Amino acid sequence: MDAPEKVCLLRLSAIGDTCHVVPLLRTLQSAWPRTRFTWVIGKLEAKLMSLIPDVELITVDKGAGLSAFSRLRTEMQRRGAFDLLLHLQLSIRASAAAACISAPIKLGFDKPRARELQWLFTNRRIEHREREHVLDSFLGFADALGVPRQAARWDIPLPAAALGYAEHLIPSSTKDGQPTLVISACSSHRARNWLPERYAAVADHAVHKHGMRVILCGGPAAIEREMAAAIASHASVPLIDQVGKDTLPQLLALLARATMLLTPDSGPAHMATMVETPVIGLYAATNPARSGPYESRRWCVNAYDAAAHKFLGKPAAELPWTRKIEVPGVMELIEVPAVCGKLDELLALLK
Repeated sequence: MDAPEKVCLLRLSAIGDTCHVVPLLRTLQSAWPRTRFTWVIGKLEAKLMSLIPDVELITVDKGAGLSAFSRLRTEMQRRGAFDLLLHLQLSIRASAAAACISAPIKLGFDKPRARELQWLFTNRRIEHREREHVLDSFLGFADALGVPRQAARWDIPLPAAALGYAEHLIPSSTKDGQPTLVISACSSHRARNWLPERYAAVADHAVHKHGMRVILCGGPAAIEREMAAAIASHASVPLIDQVGKDTLPQLLALLARATMLLTPDSGPAHMATMVETPVIGLYAATNPARSGPYESRRWCVNAYDAAAHKFLGKPAAELPWTRKIEVPGVMELIEVPAVCGKLDELLALLK
């Protein structure tokens, strides 16, 4: 299609999925440099995506209930119609937001993938594809618009205050001489979290074998503070505990300076990808081929197939593509030697 004047992207959450949207946005910005882009996004996620220039963010407070959509409708009526809406989220809540946005073209997923009745809220659909990474499924919207794909890029400018925070923890004078392992130990889904004593064992290995600096990061929630305390209590080496002490821009800057990140399926895995930091991902409850760190899938410790056999009695290849195996004990399938092996291999490649 010809370059539209105004385009609205709709993706409220979560942090990792909003990270996956950015390459689509960058692709469209490159193809349509005069188009004005607006992104309807969750309040938390906007704290990170506000770093992106040349896109207007309209936030939805997902904790405010129906009143959030009333406010969104009022705001959208004030703004008038867009030329194009990209409906990028498969949830009733997101479709309620889509109903508040006026556009003659509302592009969504193909019907087989349009879960939670998303297809009722769109009038155009992308081409059907199977078993794609989430980021590639978003780039399918560019394909549907006739916009050529380009290599995934994020280009997130980091503010000076965030860079200063990261510099304090990983000084330039030691960045090259002493590698840094950042551990973001918690997902928002408890069943995806690894065991604290195993994180501690990897931290011990990183320090004793490679002389690495180890930094714990995460949000201020009680589960993250408890996990950090448990890791520290099991570790035999000193750790720098920054859990609950940073903002999302500061965390992004820290990840940009780190040598690598160790994390389960979580938002920070995809934040690290945005700043080209390799990720050792821990995957058993979810499939890294679908939701792993896009540029680091080779570094993931992948126990998803083993989990499918153990808990569902069939190989992962026979499961629906979106199937999660979030059951007690699933992350115990990931063993410390496998993680340490990935760390050794990655560090050898980076040297």
